[in-house]
Amino acid sequence: MAEEKTPKVKRNKLQKFFSILGPGLTTGAADDDPSGIATYSQTGAQFGYGQLWTALYMLPFMIGVQEACARIGIVTGKGITANMKAHYSPKVVYFTVSLLVVANVLNIGADIGAMAAAARLILPLPFVVWTLLFTVSILILEIFTTYKVYARILKWLALSLLAYPVTIFIIHMPWLAVMKATFIPHIEFNFAFFFIITGVLGTTISPYMFFWQTSQEVEQLKEKNWINNGIPSIRKSNIRSMRIDNNAGMIISEITTWSIIVVAGTVLHNSGITDIQTAADAAKAIEPLVHSFPHSGYLSKVIFSIGIIGLGFLAIPVLSGSAAYAVSEAVNWEAGLNLKLKKAHGFYGIITIATLIGLIINFVGINPVKALVYVAVLNGVAAVPLIFLIIKISTNKAIMGKYKSGLLSKTFLWITFLAMALAAIATLIILVNG
Repeated sequence: MAEEKTPKVKRNKLQKFFSILGPGLTTGAADDDPSGIATYSQTGAQFGYGQLWTALYMLPFMIGVQEACARIGIVTGKGITANMKAHYSPKVVYFTVSLLVVANVLNIGADIGAMAAAARLILPLPFVVWTLLFTVSILILEIFTTYKVYARILKWLALSLLAYPVTIFIIHMPWLAVMKATFIPHIEFNFAFFFIITGVLGTTISPYMFFWQTSQEVEQLKEKNWINNGIPSIRKSNIRSMRIDNNAGMIISEITTWSIIVVAGTVLHNSGITDIQTAADAAKAIEPLVHSFPHSGYLSKVIFSIGIIGLGFLAIPVLSGSAAYAVSEAVNWEAGLNLKLKKAHGFYGIITIATLIGLIINFVGINPVKALVYVAVLNGVAAVPLIFLIIKISTNKAIMGKYKSGLLSKTFLWITFLAMALAAIATLIILVNG
């Protein structure tokens, strides 16, 4: 009898684990959006394994920041903006929301452009056709599908991230050099190095992730009817499940980050390609995945394009959705992907406007691949004041009660704040001093 039960017990545990995965997994996957792929690919191409250590050392801080955001949502039943509005001045609220919206809209524009550039590698339709097609498709999915269905779609799109980890097991790598670069930090005191490292930090610990995960935790509570009279009914087990989900999402995200840098460093940098100008340049990183197949160059472009497009479909709704949550909470509009369009005109209006402005940005003559890296750097700068506000909220006993951040959480949050502030300041100083 024991032999019959064992597989069932294991299966039940596995099913329970996957059932826990939600906002944390989606947020972690959205972190490796087209902007992330472009930035990490440029990092590997330009510096080889020189910035590989960032994937390891950022992980605990990424987990710390996102755990604090998720905990804010679960404990208060409100998004970050709603909490700021209840406890801080309107100036702080509007400054924060403006910062997020500007960063997100630019990110949306860069991601739509990257999706179109990637799609043209497979089928060379006009750039404008692809951008319009993707924009309309994303808006229809986000506005007219239920939260439950859309959350399931987002989970499956996360599988797009597998191309790079799989490639690692195919290419021949100097493992000793890779492991050394992973554990021993390497720093160069020049503008190019700090510019890219600010981009790496910005695309890994991004403002939109803070607002999205907090709001999605609230959505989940509403979906399960666990909010009564504005007060969530939670237990320690809910916090524990949230941490499992958050840790899994962030670990998967950073494994992918590490894999992209390693693959780009091995395939591109070691081949003399140090500056990625086009989607085709970036696609060359995964050519070894299909090198034994006929037409491997085209096939690698197909795989790369599917990854970029899939992650764009995942990330753009996260970007527009997090902006919509922030604006709606700031002006007291009904907000939530669980609501029908007729009950949340303002919320879906912000999603639509943000996405359409992002679309328009693509027609001002900016290189879509380069735009991704510049947006990542902007996120790195914008994240600094937002992390400070997250610290203030998550450590406030009046807001969080017994679930306020403890010593470990506060330590990781403050170190993250200081590290990102120093990277941004160093970039500006080196830029000013030439």
